[in-house]
Parts: sequence; structure tokens; C-alpha cells
Amino acid sequence: MADQLDNQATVQPVAVEASSLRDQVATIRRALVVSPVRKWLLWTSVGIMAVIIATSIGQVLLNRWNQPFYDALARRDMAAFLHQLLVFAMIAGGLLVLNIGQTWLNQMIRLKLREALTLDLIDQWMRPVRAFRLANAGAIGVNPDQRMQQDAAHLSDLSTDLGVGLLQSLILLVSFVGVLWELSSGFVFHINGWSLAVPGYMVWAAFLYAGTASWLSWLVGRPLIKLNSDRYTREAELRSSMVRVNENVDAIALYHGEADAKQRLELDLGTVLGAMRRIYTAQINLSWVTDTYGWITVVAPILVASPVYFSGDISFGGLMMAVGAFNQVHSSLRWFINNIGSIADWRATLMRVADFRIALDETDVLHDTERRITFDQNANGSLTFEQLQVASPEGCTKLSEQHVEIRAGDRVMITGEPGAGKTLFFRAIAGLWPWGSGKIGLPAGETLIFVPRVPYLPAGTLREVLNHANGHAPASDAEIATVLAEVGLERLSSSLDRVGRWDHELGDDEQRLLGVARLALRQPKWVIIDEAMDAFDGPSLRRVLAMLEKHLKGATIINIGRGQHNIQFFPRGLTIVKDSGAPALKPAHVRAGAIDPPPVAVRRKK
Repeated sequence: MADQLDNQATVQPVAVEASSLRDQVATIRRALVVSPVRKWLLWTSVGIMAVIIATSIGQVLLNRWNQPFYDALARRDMAAFLHQLLVFAMIAGGLLVLNIGQTWLNQMIRLKLREALTLDLIDQWMRPVRAFRLANAGAIGVNPDQRMQQDAAHLSDLSTDLGVGLLQSLILLVSFVGVLWELSSGFVFHINGWSLAVPGYMVWAAFLYAGTASWLSWLVGRPLIKLNSDRYTREAELRSSMVRVNENVDAIALYHGEADAKQRLELDLGTVLGAMRRIYTAQINLSWVTDTYGWITVVAPILVASPVYFSGDISFGGLMMAVGAFNQVHSSLRWFINNIGSIADWRATLMRVADFRIALDETDVLHDTERRITFDQNANGSLTFEQLQVASPEGCTKLSEQHVEIRAGDRVMITGEPGAGKTLFFRAIAGLWPWGSGKIGLPAGETLIFVPRVPYLPAGTLREVLNHANGHAPASDAEIATVLAEVGLERLSSSLDRVGRWDHELGDDEQRLLGVARLALRQPKWVIIDEAMDAFDGPSLRRVLAMLEKHLKGATIINIGRGQHNIQFFPRGLTIVKDSGAPALKPAHVRAGAIDPPPVAVRRKK
């Protein structure tokens, strides 16, 4: 229960300010500008633009080929027909090569864009202390793995496909508007003896037709932006629930909690399915618009040009050439209609990725209106606390003494009542939680080693785990075997070069003992421990204390916990108290356009 209260004390509310599309695009642009693959992206973008321009020239040539080909058919001219087939083969062959080249460049841009976005997000996330602060910044810090892996990949795919498609449509539009305008110059309407020529008639008809369809498509498809964002949020919650169940299968089995876990998963799945149903309904509504226009487009250009054809002002080949040019212009203008669903998906994904990066930037200045703890360096090599108060939403955590000095070589036990904020105090010393008042004086020139309740064991070989962040020459096999035997983990001596998930293979106590072995190998001069020793029983605790006495002789050891473990080892005691009457921490401000809803609080079984 105390652990839960201490954890709750570190959760802070966050006030959300909406980020604009401009903010989001600018954020992604800044990420790409500083990316190590920016030059590669630039040159592939130039390459695909050149290929698209060459393709549009080929499309214009292919459109011009329509008139002599269909005129040859109308005249039943076999020689001209065969010649035009040869011309078609040459044009089609060139376009085939260009299409394959465009596909390759498209895939490379997609790959490099994902690399740039993901590397940038990982770099921003792994800046010192950022991941911790973001995790405590509210809903924007929930499921960062999905935003960096799935959302960044999806944004890369959508941005590439939509960007290349838009560029291709714009170039084709520019290429064929002139062709269609020139063809329209011969269109004359004869009405009751009057002749009426409309300059660029087919161009205006294409713009009016596509513009109407685009407006209706946006009107019907716009809700998909919010619906897609909501779906990704629900998918993230379902994935998080499944991971949480998988990581706690032993506890679930012991508590016979399968029914509760199943109910939670079914509830999360239900929210995902509900979000998907809403998306499918919106997509069906959109399909009524897009499919209707799709079928009309089959005959629309012929209907537009038919009055001129039936009046005899153009040949059948000229009609087909005009129809082909109309279809190219309309196809370019239809880009928005054809991609309205993808645009809505892209907009929702952009919000999730860009808002996550904005939050990473701004998490360093959360609570910028709040007072912060001052950190200083003590030339005499001591650790001091001057009127220290650590602020949280529930009040302030502080030591019962206003002035505290801990000298090199001291061994101090800091205790407190459940809910006093012991872990919060530990994080404040480490600089993870800077909000509050007073001053912490650190020993100048010394590196403080912080030991959390469960040590961090990176994936890799056991040798790498024990030498993690060592800062010294790697320990020898004999040294490692000695300390493992001293903590009772001698069975691991034969597994030094085996790669494993040690945080899964070892129990909590074994992980803590491995952390103690790592301390013995590193031999730091200053160690601050957060309740890591509270879980040890009598024999294990005596073994650990004996090990610390042997390998960390002369080191300063500060243990934050629930009680005096050994008054001979920790002769000095300090007390943490909670001052609920002190000013509480105010909400932080994070800009975001599509913040995930906060996770539902679930009452845990005691």
C-alpha cells in the first residue's frame, strides 16, 4: 500500500493546449532538417520529381497518339494502324521503365523517411530525464512505443504515398491543362443557327466537375480525422493491456485473476471494435460520393464533348484525344477525392506523432511557472539539504530537519510513514523531480549512484549487465564469480556470455541481488538506495550488508526505506514527513491536438 501511495505522489495533472496543423508540420520539418539522412531524402525527392516529369511527358505523347491511332481505325488503314502500334510499344516501354524506377524511389523514400522520423523520436525521448518526465506528464506520455514504432511508420508510408501522388497529379495537371485548352479551341456549339465558342470549355468543365466532387468528399469524409485518431488511441490501450497481462501472468494465475484480466481485455477490444465500426460507417458514407462520381466519370468526358462531335466539328480520333486529355486533367483533380480517407488518416497520424514530439520538447519546461529546487556543488565533498521541500499535487515532502549535512563515509537511514513520499524524495535528489523549493548541495567532483527498488538490467549478456555504466575497466571472470557467490547467485557464473532477458528470467530479489553485485564491482563512493533493501529477509539482508561493508568500505551509503535495518551499519537516521498544507504542484501545460484520454484508474486487489 505504501508503494502505491508513493507512486501516486509522482503523478501530476496536465493541462492540454491544442496544437495547430502549422505547429505539427513545422515540428516534423525540424526533425527532418537535422536528420542524418536528410541529404539522401533530398536527392531521392529530386530523383522522383525528375521521373514524374519524364512520365508526364510520356503521358502527353501517349495522349497525342490517340488521334492518329483511332483515325487509322476509322479509315481502316492497316499500314497506319501497324505503325501506330509500334509507336505505342516504344512509348509504353519507356513509361514501364519510368514506372518501375518511380516505384523503387517511392519505397526508398518511405524507408528513409521512417528512419529519419523514428531516429529523431528515439533521440528526443532518450534525452536525459525526458522519458521519465514524459511518463509523468499525463495522457500524452501513455504508450510512447506505439507513437515511435507504429505511428511513425504509418506516417512515413502515408506521407510518401500522398506526397508522391500529389506531385504526380500536379505535374500531370500542368502538362494536360494546356493540351486540353488547345483541344477545346475547336469546340463550337451550334444552337438554333447560332455558333458559340467557349475558350477552354473542356478545362472549365473538368475543374467544375472535380471541384464539386472534392467539396462533397471533404464534407462527408472530414469526420474520419477524429475517428482515425480515436481508433489509434483505442488500439494503443488494447496493446498496452495485453502487454501488461503478459508481463504479469504469474501474479494473475496466483490471484486467479484470469476472469478480471479477460474482462479488461474484452472491454478494451470492445472500444477498438466500436471505433472501427464508426470508421467503417463514415467510409461507407464517403463511398456513396466517391463511387457515384467514379461511375459518372466513365461517360462524363464523352457527354461533355459529344455536342461538338455530333455537329461534325471534330473527328472520332479528335474526340478520343479530347476524352483522354479530359481524363488526365480530371484524374489529377480527383487526387483529393480518391485520397480523402488517406488524408484523414494522415492528419490523425500526424497529430499523434507531432504532438508526441512537441511534448518531448516541452516536457523540459513543464511547470515553468513553478518554483524549482536549486542544485549546487559543495567544495568540501558533502551532501547537504537546505530547507528542502519537494512539491507534488498532494502537497510537499521534506525532511524533519531544515538543515542536513551528510559527509563522505557516512551511512544514513532515511525513513518515513507510508505515503510520505520517499520515492519522490529519492527522485528529487537524482534530479528527476526538480519542482519544489530549497537547495540540494551535491559533493563536487563526485558521481552519485542511485539504486531504485528494482535495478535496470539491460538486454544482453550477463557480463554486459554487470559491467553496465561501469566507467571502469570490465571486471574479470574471477571478480564476477566472486561477487556472484557472495550474493548467492553463483549459479549464474557459467552464464556470463549468454544473452537473455534477465529482468524476466530472474525474480525481483535476484534482480536486486544482481544490482548489489554490480555495485560491488563498480565500487562507487556515493550510493543512494530507494527501498531496494526493504524486500530482503534476514539472511539475505545480512549477506548484502556484509558485501557492502567489504566492497564499499569508506563509501557514503544512504538508504531510503521503511525502517532501521541495522543500526550498526546505519548509525544515523533521518525522517521524511509530508506537509499537506504546503502549496501543491499546479498543472503543467502541454500543447497537443489529439491527446489520448488518460488511462482508467482500476482499483487493485489488496
